[in-house]
Amino acid sequence: MIKSYLHKKLAAMEREFGYDATYGHEVLDASLPAFLKFGLFQTMAKHRDGVPLETWVAAGLAAAMSEDCGPCSQLCIDLALKAGVDPKILAALARGDLAAAGPEAAFGFRYGQAVATNAPEAVELSAQAEKRYGKRGLVSLAFVVAGTRVYPAVKRGLGHGAACQKLVVANEPIAVKKAA
Repeated sequence: MIKSYLHKKLAAMEREFGYDATYGHEVLDASLPAFLKFGLFQTMAKHRDGVPLETWVAAGLAAAMSEDCGPCSQLCIDLALKAGVDPKILAALARGDLAAAGPEAAFGFRYGQAVATNAPEAVELSAQAEKRYGKRGLVSLAFVVAGTRVYPAVKRGLGHGAACQKLVVANEPIAVKKAA
């Protein structure tokens, strides 16, 4: 009964965002405890405290783009749009045009990209993030980068990471500059 309910919730998310969550259904079918633990992880991955929305979203998008060739990055964009992030900012980030994204989003994207790819500047950007947003903000940024990277890794681990797609922001295809 609980599995049926959870499958329906997953299906509703798939319809809302046009996202293929087959891997989630497979996890649920294989192990309810594993699925519930994954759900708890999502709570951590969504934590945002002390950091502007645009900065946080940009860090997560950079992390997704470093791991994924489309579906998870598109979901990040769609969730950000639903949260009220300006589509122009998201399109600029996807294009790699950080100047057009604005200073908060540009900083978040540079931070997310550096942390996700273990770039040498990650340490300095972490120090800058803590200076800007305090320890709470830094924790939020670290969580969104780490959390966002889990989804494509789980999908690939379950054999679902091969689908590539163009990113679309507000019904407009974007020529993507991959984060890493």
